[in-house]
Amino acid sequence: MIYSEKKNFERRNFKNLMIKSSSIDRRNVAINVDLYLESLVKQEMIIDHIGIYWPLKNEVDIRNLNNKYSVALPRCEKNKELCFCSWNNEQLTKDNEGIPSPDPSFKLSYKNISLIFVPCLSVDKKLTRLGYGGGYFDRFREDENWRTIPCIGVLTSNCVSNDLLTKADWDIPLSGFITEKEILV
Repeated sequence: MIYSEKKNFERRNFKNLMIKSSSIDRRNVAINVDLYLESLVKQEMIIDHIGIYWPLKNEVDIRNLNNKYSVALPRCEKNKELCFCSWNNEQLTKDNEGIPSPDPSFKLSYKNISLIFVPCLSVDKKLTRLGYGGGYFDRFREDENWRTIPCIGVLTSNCVSNDLLTKADWDIPLSGFITEKEILV
């Protein structure tokens, strides 16, 4: 099986598992994300903006972080480029992928983002992330400045792969992941 076939097989498999995750499990993942952030605050880590995401079907919804922290949402732009824009519940518009996102005039630099939470179809023991295949996060994290920002996967435990995922040369491992059962950061 060639690389693209393996990736597509993994995506289909983990999308099916994600669909089977319960709303209770997804809510508990969001609770663990909040607990993780509270632990950083207790350690007196200075938190500027937190990169989150607009949840697609069956992804963990962590938008409530906006009630406690300054958050930023990604915006998919032309040429598969990704940027993060500050979000304070203001009006959102659809980006190039049709996902709600803030106005690009609120674009932030890597200097303004303390950490990024990213949705995952799956993640493995080596912290290789399986996404939807658009390549936005891989291209985004090619920039060495953005790569210094901790990037933490968010998913339910049934989607954590027991086997190593198919990895491309350009795949950059995550800094950790959070499920309803564990905080591995």
